[in-house]
Amino acid sequence: MRAVPLLAVLALLGACAGPLPQPDPQQAWIEFRTEPGELLMAEKLDGKRLDDGRYFQVSPGAHRLLATYRFEVQVGPIMTLDPVQMLCYLRLDYAGFVAGQRYRLEAHHWLFQTESWLSDATGKRMADGQEWHCITQ
Repeated sequence: MRAVPLLAVLALLGACAGPLPQPDPQQAWIEFRTEPGELLMAEKLDGKRLDDGRYFQVSPGAHRLLATYRFEVQVGPIMTLDPVQMLCYLRLDYAGFVAGQRYRLEAHHWLFQTESWLSDATGKRMADGQEWHCITQ
């Protein structure tokens, strides 16, 4: 009986590790960039929860993106305390998505402060994100 739940968990993990789909040329593609060891995942598009958190793919025009950003913060002298695990919800509103274009949502932090922004394929900063809410884990 224990094998059935284990197989279900392994199947779900395999789906997450699968290849990304081909971008739809009728939509804009948004990929992610963070530092190694951090995790940025898509959560909601225009208020609707997404099935695959590895990317956003949106129709042309205006959209609100909600993503989660996980990272560690070392507080106190190094090697004296365990790092603090942070989970932050980031929100980005952008009105100019263009079909067939690639964008990048980037997130970085300095201690407990986060910064996020949307760049186009050339690296030009198109919009700044907002830290909506952060919690320790």
